[in-house]
Amino acid sequence: MAPGAASGRRKNSVSIVNTINRTAVTRANAAFAGFIILSIIVCWSALKALTIFSLQYESSSHVVLIPLISIYLLYTERQRILQVVRPSIVPGGTVVLIGLVLYVFDLRHRSTDDPGQFLPSATLATVLLWLGGFLLCYGTAAWRRASFSLLFLFLMVPLPPTVLDSAIYLLQRGSTEIAFLLFKLAGVPVLREGFILHVPHQSIEVAKECSGIRSSVALFITCLLAAHLFLRTKWKMLVFVLLAFPLAILKNGIRITTLTLLAVYVDPSFLTGSLHHDGGFVFFFLALAILAPILLALQRSEKNPRGRDVAGPLKIEDAFAPRQ
Repeated sequence: MAPGAASGRRKNSVSIVNTINRTAVTRANAAFAGFIILSIIVCWSALKALTIFSLQYESSSHVVLIPLISIYLLYTERQRILQVVRPSIVPGGTVVLIGLVLYVFDLRHRSTDDPGQFLPSATLATVLLWLGGFLLCYGTAAWRRASFSLLFLFLMVPLPPTVLDSAIYLLQRGSTEIAFLLFKLAGVPVLREGFILHVPHQSIEVAKECSGIRSSVALFITCLLAAHLFLRTKWKMLVFVLLAFPLAILKNGIRITTLTLLAVYVDPSFLTGSLHHDGGFVFFFLALAILAPILLALQRSEKNPRGRDVAGPLKIEDAFAPRQ
């Protein structure tokens, strides 16, 4: 057989495979879109309550953004994710069934109208429906490639009240400890009584509202996304994500100390003004400024650093480079 004929046949085979895969992707997209619409109709009451809840409680203010971020990640990585599309009926159907059973169970045994009590299980059931629907329509190969973007949806699930209270308590305690230490380092006389710090002419209580739970969650999500986009070594990704917790406490302690010192030595209104109520983003950016060189050092320490392709992470400098 002539080399040219063999090459032509290979090209024809590749073309046929690509056509088949495009057809499979188109069908899977249509099926998944229909599945999502149906699931939204079925779970509408829970999704509506979740949206209202996220707008009212700062601890869950991130919830409405999570599906949008997940959709964006799936869209930008679609070529890598959809290389092989083959529906997985049994695994996908099993996850969908688990989600349906949990949702129906939650509806029938809901003993309170408090959204903080029933939304965790109802939202978990909805997320399981979506994950199962993806597996059902696209298959296990696509699932593995899309696992981060899909599992990211679990951040939609509000923390149960007991878990949330424990997290806020840890933030309060840690922030109080950091603020007390910073006052000592600054030479400011300070007396601590629980969550109350007594400094000259002021007594500051680190209340639940001062725990910084919203910015702490935002910092954790930011670290999670940055690790996914810029790193590829698993343990380095884990280390970077875990840095969010001590840094959240440090950031909040710095915020409490700064506001208190400004109130004591400049103007007492700093404790009630806009910097106190709306200035959290200033200290959030301070935390990002601390994290940026750490992330850069971790990325540069990885072997064979490269720009983002089907398997590799994005270079930090490339993320801010102008598009051609």
